[in-house]
Amino acid sequence: MEYNADELGGHLEHLFAESISVKQSFLKGNKEEMIKVIGVMGKAIEGGYKILFFGNGGSAADAQHLAAEFVNRMLIERPPLPSIALTTDTSVLTSIANDYSYEDVFAKQIRALGKPGDIAFGLTTSGNSPNVNRALETANEMGLSTICLSGRDGGQAAKIAQYNLIVDQAKKTPRIQEVHITVGHILVEILDHLLYGRKK
Repeated sequence: MEYNADELGGHLEHLFAESISVKQSFLKGNKEEMIKVIGVMGKAIEGGYKILFFGNGGSAADAQHLAAEFVNRMLIERPPLPSIALTTDTSVLTSIANDYSYEDVFAKQIRALGKPGDIAFGLTTSGNSPNVNRALETANEMGLSTICLSGRDGGQAAKIAQYNLIVDQAKKTPRIQEVHITVGHILVEILDHLLYGRKK
């Protein structure tokens, strides 16, 4: 492989600057909604309710990552918090997809595991993932709080979820997903501080 170090360095600087700019733009447009989401999640955690994360592809990996941060810990020692990634049980996922449809793989799990007071937290870069949106609709019908991390214009998800965090300044899926995991980490860190980091 041959490359020009100066050209490659310039390309690296451009991509890092692009990622930083998208994050800064996201905060400007979503700060108030993030405050609302933190309040909803904190109330659910204090009430002993759980968070159900779900998404496809890279968003499935993010769902698993965030569920792990809640169940285990991130930066401070605190009690494990009830959180489930609906993307991890291959027998459940494949049986639902085989017997019904792939659009039902998260919605059926929410029907089985969710209850009013819980949070359904969907991740979709386009906002138009049929299985994510069906799960959000199901959660609304069941009385769960619904949150969606999406991108571009928020797609159909923005019309379904009660709370929407939308990365609308990026067209590239990688830049959207970079904001998603940053947002997820910040939500966990702030909730940890508010619920467990302050001395009573």
